[in-house]
Amino acid sequence: MKALIVDDEDLARAVVREHLATHPDIEIVAECANGFEAVKAAAQHQPDLVFLDIQMPRLDGFEVLELLEADGQRPAVVFVTAYDQHALRAFEAQAVDYLLKPFSKERFEAALAKARALRGSRPAATQLAAENRQGRPLARIVVKDGTKVTVIPLDRLDWVQAQDDYVLLRTEGKNLLKQQTLASLEAQLDPARFIRIHRSFILNLDRLAKVEQDGKEHREAVLRDGARLPVSRAGYQRLRELWEEA
Repeated sequence: MKALIVDDEDLARAVVREHLATHPDIEIVAECANGFEAVKAAAQHQPDLVFLDIQMPRLDGFEVLELLEADGQRPAVVFVTAYDQHALRAFEAQAVDYLLKPFSKERFEAALAKARALRGSRPAATQLAAENRQGRPLARIVVKDGTKVTVIPLDRLDWVQAQDDYVLLRTEGKNLLKQQTLASLEAQLDPARFIRIHRSFILNLDRLAKVEQDGKEHREAVLRDGARLPVSRAGYQRLRELWEEA
């Protein structure tokens, strides 16, 4: 088995490395100090097993998991963290195990045994990423294009457009494509901030300047930067309901 160790603490990586040293059938292909390094190393080495920290700079462990699936990878994942509050989310994501630092060698061996037994039987990580966020609006969106990873904080997201099995994300004057349906992304966004104004568009309400009507049915959302997006009858009704609530 090829293993990848991902943790922003040198000591934590050393502990996992030491425990794996007694297993000659496991090759450590890379060690990474952050999520960006992990995504790049995983693409290069295609690991079977990932020991993955959760709270890391730049990308957290769950975002790494999502991006691995974007590359078609489904490694076994053992989360290794100092924080117990992520345990439920990790198991909802079908993680092999959840090691809480500091852990004993016996506890590590138990997690490794599970990884061996479950190798090749994990669900897709994109599905897991969506499932483990149920009831938790996104705080940011990660987009992978080749080896480049972009993190979009939601306060910088202007609007989203459906493009077949992809979504086009408009942020800071740039367009980025992410392989995801508009409906699945909509379910992960805060409905008080992001509104489906058309079957193909979701709008960040903070960007809306006004709605203009040209003719009986045709309406457009005019954004603060001058951009115009179509507004359907149902989308206009959603906007009116929000205005009335406000």
